[in-house]
Amino acid sequence: MGRTTQRECGTAGRRGPDQERPAAWSAYGKLVRLFRERAGLTQQALADAIGYSMEQVASVEQGRRPAKAVFTEAAERVLEAGGALRVLQPDVDRAKLPLFFQDFALLEAEAVSRFSYDPMLVPGLLQTEAYARALLEAHFPPLEEEAIEQHLTARLARQSLLTRKNPCVVFSFILEEGALHRAVGGTVVLGQQLAYLQECTHRRNVEIQVMPTQRAAHSGVNGQIVLLETVERRRFVSIEAQGIVNIRSDRDEVSEFWLRYGMLRSQALNSEESDRLIERMAGEL
Repeated sequence: MGRTTQRECGTAGRRGPDQERPAAWSAYGKLVRLFRERAGLTQQALADAIGYSMEQVASVEQGRRPAKAVFTEAAERVLEAGGALRVLQPDVDRAKLPLFFQDFALLEAEAVSRFSYDPMLVPGLLQTEAYARALLEAHFPPLEEEAIEQHLTARLARQSLLTRKNPCVVFSFILEEGALHRAVGGTVVLGQQLAYLQECTHRRNVEIQVMPTQRAAHSGVNGQIVLLETVERRRFVSIEAQGIVNIRSDRDEVSEFWLRYGMLRSQALNSEESDRLIERMAGEL
């Protein structure tokens, strides 16, 4: 990878004619058709066997619609695909993400550690479905309903990183206190989100710290930071703002961000203090 990767999201959720069918969707669809024909099944017969409509099966085979995990598992069983469809599911899910985010998602999937500072919102890996949906519905220009559902499915699928075993990923999240006051989706949704954050702190591989608002100046005031380390011990830093993701891999530059993050951890409340603060905030809603 080069030193910098930038993607813009000027038309999030909308694909041009040449991007109408992501390669992963097309490849998956061709495999479904191959296995279906080998099994001597029509599209209608497969649809009946897995509990989908013939139109849905046709759309998946033509790469016009991404398969969800439940479709994949049912098709694996009926078509005796031997894991060929299952192994493609992560690629199908990633293709649902906004174009600007896909390069980062590939690196994230290879990570053994992920440290982040988020000043504005609860990060996607920790979002409840209702919180994530409210953010997608607030996007401007507005996203089509199908795009919202695709992005939502992909965002929730990414959260499997929290429970991945081989390799296990170590997470550190530093959230700005102000982000936890932002009532995304309303007070009920925010209350559920705060409760979910407390659940996540019980995972041994997850640490959540809150940066208190009373600390007026600190080393993260310039914006969001995500630090990744892969299985090969390669380190990256990602910075996102207004639909532009900048991924840096230069060793000296990345090292500075890791030092900065270390300072942020020392400036934030520790995990126990943070948990008590989140609990108090939830009780005040």
